Amino acid sequence: MTKSELISKIATKNPNLMLKDVERIVDVIIETISKTLASGNRVEFRGFGSFSIRKRAPRTAKNPRTGNKISIGERKIPHFKMGKEMLEMLNK
Repeated sequence: MTKSELISKIATKNPNLMLKDVERIVDVIIETISKTLASGNRVEFRGFGSFSIRKRAPRTAKNPRTGNKISIGERKIPHFKMGKEMLEMLNK
């Protein structure tokens, strides 16, 4: 599902909301999740799952074009852990 499909589905289920209001709500939710993760905190939706940040250790890699070795520093990556209810729903 894309962002526009999500907005359309929410607008369809809530005819009292205008499409541009639903779009703004979805944008605010995504922005808030992103800012929370960027500040190092986690985001949890009970029954759905949680988003957190994990650190990837520095490593040496190979440039596929030239074959030269390059060093890649430590990175922070987003991680999603599925909630119990979601896991059960998917594995019925």
